[in-house]
Amino acid sequence: MIKLLILLLIAVVAFLPIYLLYLKSPPPLPEVDLNAWWGHGEPKEDTAIKPYKIKFTESVVKDLKDRLKSRRPFTPPLEGVAFEYGFNTNTLDSWATYWLEKYNFTERENFLNQYPQYKTNIQGLNIHFIRVTPKVPAGKQLVPMLLLHGWPGSVREFYEAIPHLTAVSEDRDFVLELIIPSLPGYGHSEASVRPGLNPLSIAVIFRNLMQRLGFQKYYIQGGDWGSLITSNMATLFPKEVLGYHTNLIFLLTPTVTFFELLGSIYPPLVVDRQLADRMYPQSEVYSFMLEESGYMHIQATKPDTVGISLLDSPSGLMAYILEKFSTWTRKEHRSKVDGGLEFRFTKDQLIDNLMMYWTTRSITTSMRLYSECFNKKYMALKMDEIPTKVPTWTIQGKNELGYLPPWLIKLKYPNLVKDNPIDDGGHFLALELPQVFSEDVLNAVQAFRQWHKSSSIKTDL
Repeated sequence: MIKLLILLLIAVVAFLPIYLLYLKSPPPLPEVDLNAWWGHGEPKEDTAIKPYKIKFTESVVKDLKDRLKSRRPFTPPLEGVAFEYGFNTNTLDSWATYWLEKYNFTERENFLNQYPQYKTNIQGLNIHFIRVTPKVPAGKQLVPMLLLHGWPGSVREFYEAIPHLTAVSEDRDFVLELIIPSLPGYGHSEASVRPGLNPLSIAVIFRNLMQRLGFQKYYIQGGDWGSLITSNMATLFPKEVLGYHTNLIFLLTPTVTFFELLGSIYPPLVVDRQLADRMYPQSEVYSFMLEESGYMHIQATKPDTVGISLLDSPSGLMAYILEKFSTWTRKEHRSKVDGGLEFRFTKDQLIDNLMMYWTTRSITTSMRLYSECFNKKYMALKMDEIPTKVPTWTIQGKNELGYLPPWLIKLKYPNLVKDNPIDDGGHFLALELPQVFSEDVLNAVQAFRQWHKSSSIKTDL
């Protein structure tokens, strides 16, 4: 009887990969409401596109400074502890003092307004976006690209990359025009007034934004939440999306999970030997994820509760957000007293990003996206299991939170043009390594254009 059970188990294990790879049917493409209303009142959309500027008003700055001045003394860190328990409060005090005394609000406001910004109402929400349209010389084609950020980032992540992305080069016959929106409920974009605005619904909003701006076809790029939203755009609107570039590829499917676990027995079954340390040993991967993902569970269940304290305390907001820029840039920064925050970032860069949340009072609404995603209704759509034939390009930083080998990526994106596993870089790649990020995006668009040209059907711009 025991032998029979063992043989049966072996048969199941042997058959499971075949079923997952070749026999399991993908879920159907979900039906979406292209006009779902997320704002106040009855649907009545204003299609105007209005210029917008970020403003640090005197009253907002005074209130912020008053709160920073009156902060209570922080609890001292334990002896010998750096960032292992969270943000080291000895370091936090110096950051709070810098924000209060040295951060030049007027200068930074001007910096943030250096690129043209606008607002337009999409499905009841006033959506904020940057639009950079470079001058195009003769012989060059201007092509649109949508860039999406995630949490706890903002459009600020792309500022250093914009000059690289929009540069004119003799080696390319195109120049990028950039559309960089704030996600709904983030920064200067309005938040939904009702539940249900999940990554699929946001994908529809940004598709409609691109249509509003006159783009029938375009390229897309995203990291963090931006990667999930742009992935959904590619899945829902393959005739509009010309190419999908991402610096975070993360697939939650039974097939991917099975093979990740199978590789823990013998990693070369799943991943190239030189990249195996990005996935294995699984014990270290899951240990790190458990230690670093407590915020995710809170935000997926009780975002409004934690949001109260972060909305009220600039020091609390700073600690909560900047901690992610520490450990998500390099894991070993946990053992540094200063969190390694200035390894690649400046204080002004990171506080600029904080100002996107503080001045707009958007921290709570930004965190609600976790609740809208990690629930039965959204997860039941199984978007990661629906094959997406849009040409795709991935760049995976050495210090990103996870890694997937190309053959697993192709289960979702069969037209994977290239996977680029670089030996540097973390989660906030555009801000950390703007030139590396930009060159990869431009190379991807070049490859997408060639892919379309080689297609038997006219599919490009």
